[in-house]
Amino acid sequence: MNYFRSGQYIKQISGYQSFQPELINKDWSFTDNQMLYLLSKADRIIGRLDMYSNHVDIDQYIRLHIAKEATTSSKIEGTQTNIQDIFLNKDEIQISKRDDWEEVTNYIEAMNHAVEQLHRLPFSSRLIKQTHKILLKGERGTHKQPGEFRNSQNWIGGARLSDATFIPPTHQSISELMSDLEKFANNEDNTIPDLLKIGIIHYQFETIHSFLDGNGRVGRLLITLYLVDKGILKRPVLYLSEFFESNRFLYYDNLMRVRTHNDIEQWLKFFLTGIIAIAQKGVDTFDNILKLKKDLDHQINQMGNRSADARQVIYHLYKDPIVDAKKIMNITGRSSATAYQLIKNLEEMGIIRDISKSQRNKRYIFKDYIRLFE
Repeated sequence: MNYFRSGQYIKQISGYQSFQPELINKDWSFTDNQMLYLLSKADRIIGRLDMYSNHVDIDQYIRLHIAKEATTSSKIEGTQTNIQDIFLNKDEIQISKRDDWEEVTNYIEAMNHAVEQLHRLPFSSRLIKQTHKILLKGERGTHKQPGEFRNSQNWIGGARLSDATFIPPTHQSISELMSDLEKFANNEDNTIPDLLKIGIIHYQFETIHSFLDGNGRVGRLLITLYLVDKGILKRPVLYLSEFFESNRFLYYDNLMRVRTHNDIEQWLKFFLTGIIAIAQKGVDTFDNILKLKKDLDHQINQMGNRSADARQVIYHLYKDPIVDAKKIMNITGRSSATAYQLIKNLEEMGIIRDISKSQRNKRYIFKDYIRLFE
């Protein structure tokens, strides 16, 4: 591409050096053939993934996609919660794990809220702040200025500024930098392809690090929001956290290389590689869901007069893969005796599995479906 300068280190009065990024709302041009090849490949596979929005009841399955993203993105920050836990009530979670559970459920709420708000708000600082406020609800986020850009210096790595791995720009420049990022995101006169655009936005957001906490989770969430906002995806079914988690050191190294070597193209090639890998995995997951659905339809058809009730339960399980007898009674409108018999049938067929730790109030998981996302 034309000469790119990422920014410069500025020595502050206190003695540390913070990184001041250049503004990004400008003309960009790229000539790297490998990057253009990856861009073409990424466009094709995202198109295939998005096709499922037209051919299946995607809202039936999307909750699991968001649940997987929430657990993976939070895992990068050290939070330990699995997909199965998300579908339990808070009082069913071990007390020692409830803060982690709350962070992950906050992430799901933040994503759902942000996607809904895209019908009313543009991709903007206002939307980003709203999302951050939900993300940091609860005890852990109380003193982290939820929903507000920071008003003090933060840093990445190390215990203090003096041994930090990276020090973002001072808080006085956040307003200008985020305004520039917002203009770049919504600049229709800029003809840079959207996948490159969001790659640049993600890099810039992580460099600005505009919040006291939650920057990584917000930055990863913004990728999906942007793709939905621009109509590249009809529904939020692509999340890069799994790729970033699997390639954590390369992720941080490539972000840092932009700042130290002005190598934005290497970062974008890494970013596009992630989109290709995760979009392909999404396609495979939907293919496997449809195969599972076909196999289960065949099994259910063998259940005689119980098949209609079983079909209702399984339809519900695609959205909420953990059930108990009471929930099955509500879904089918049947008596408790019928619900328990249906549970027995589904368990014998291997469709659901008991995950209870006691003999009372048993709960059952749709194991083969959950496994597709683990």
